[in-house]
Amino acid sequence: MARKKLPVGIDDFSEIRRKNFYFVDKSRMIQEFLEMGDKVALVTRPRRFGKTLNMSMIREFLDITKDSRELFEGLAIMDTEYAASINSRPVVFLTFKNCRACTPSDLVETIKREICGEYIRYEQAIRALEKEDSYEAKMMLEMAGAIMAPAAPPVKVEAAVGVLLRILKKYYGISPVLLIDEYDQPVMSSYEYGYHDQLGTFFTNLYGMAMKGNDALDQALLTGVQRVVKESIFSQFNNPKVYTVFNRQYASCFGLTQEETQDLLEAYGLELNEAVRRKYDGYQMGGVEVYNPWSVLNYADNGFLDNYWVNTSANFLIRKGLKDATRDFWKDFDILVTGEPVRVWLTLDTSYAERDSDYSLWGLFVNAGYLTVTERTDADSAVVKIPNEEVMAEFRNIVSEISGINNQNLNRMFDCLMKKDMERFFSLYEELVISCTSYMDAKENAYHMLFLGMCMTLRGSYKVTSNIEAGYGRSDITLESKMAGYPSIIVEFKQGKNLEKLKAQALKQILDNRYYAGLCGNIICVGMAHDGKRCSMVYETISTC
Repeated sequence: MARKKLPVGIDDFSEIRRKNFYFVDKSRMIQEFLEMGDKVALVTRPRRFGKTLNMSMIREFLDITKDSRELFEGLAIMDTEYAASINSRPVVFLTFKNCRACTPSDLVETIKREICGEYIRYEQAIRALEKEDSYEAKMMLEMAGAIMAPAAPPVKVEAAVGVLLRILKKYYGISPVLLIDEYDQPVMSSYEYGYHDQLGTFFTNLYGMAMKGNDALDQALLTGVQRVVKESIFSQFNNPKVYTVFNRQYASCFGLTQEETQDLLEAYGLELNEAVRRKYDGYQMGGVEVYNPWSVLNYADNGFLDNYWVNTSANFLIRKGLKDATRDFWKDFDILVTGEPVRVWLTLDTSYAERDSDYSLWGLFVNAGYLTVTERTDADSAVVKIPNEEVMAEFRNIVSEISGINNQNLNRMFDCLMKKDMERFFSLYEELVISCTSYMDAKENAYHMLFLGMCMTLRGSYKVTSNIEAGYGRSDITLESKMAGYPSIIVEFKQGKNLEKLKAQALKQILDNRYYAGLCGNIICVGMAHDGKRCSMVYETISTC
């Protein structure tokens, strides 16, 4: 039997089903949506975790203008009482995933084009207004014409969704459902390009006029990476319900469960082994363990493990957050990049773009899929960790980018270190330090952070720890070899004017405090001293066990 095609890059439910692509049945999400009956709900999930596909599936199921029974044949939703709800309601479906622009006017235009697509789809309902003589009908028709005009001003676009909902309620006699996919993308774009202050009111009105006090609306469901609150978008709604990665509702609807991952890989002759788990597993959504669906799908398509998800798009907030992070943040990040979990104080209730605190930065990392929550300790804190090797590689790339590090030089430098070529290692290290001075000058313990970020390159060959108790104290960085023939390495940093004195003190601290306790084999003890662009190193090799 021939294998089905994989829908890589296709997120339209109708296309996937009509063309018989491989499909993971998430149709129970429709049941959850209808059962919970939230007037306005937001589900936050990382990018490429199936948000657009699921929203198009709900649209296809409910849309009164369609006949979708054939598309849903054999899916789980058709074995429930909600099968009778198929194609029963008018639906307004908007996806803002591509609404990014360098200027305010261009962004408003991208949003307008998306909304006008729904106006065109419901042209028959709009034309019906021409046959009525009521004041309400005339006003709606006039507004629809103004919204669809080529030069429609932002104030008309703000009202567009709310007006369309009222038109559909009048035409069908049934309150419509509103689905907005990636609702936060245009808001984040306005932050990225620096014109958010010019559009704050626009966003408030766009969402508020559609969902606040609109008696034409039945239910609204929004998806996005994070919650945006500064524009008072959510305070405009009637009792909105937000479903984050903490909630059990919708937990298995986004991402692939272990069973779904195994079934998919087996269908394409691949095994769900430990290498796949380390690469793509590790996410916790409402207590459910899930794999990254985009990466698993690409792995099944290509047949080899690679960093697929992190290459899909740049996240300017992640990079900005790490670049501007506080010293306290970096202390916890120290632990995370070694692969260990850490307890942090975080909030998922606001965007980091709005409130650049450590709380919201940790929340951004969780919402965006760069960290996963392993335990929620209380309302304000949780234990988090980097979910898998794919995300760890992305952190390495981000730290390298922030620091101005050339990855090829980085690999060469550590190759010298593992081969005990200390003179060549230090020469390459000096070059990296000089190239990273802008980052260095910005952080009090930047050398430590830089070296730790570079050490992420060694994962797999070394166990990397930072500020972990050893001997009679805490070493700055310890690289414990996992491979025969490779030395373990301990590094202690000092900063000040007298490089010769400080590097000697750093080495002496390692030896006097026996930071090498518990390590076996050859151990290189390195004392590093820095002063701006200048650095100096001394080392001593010892053997234990």
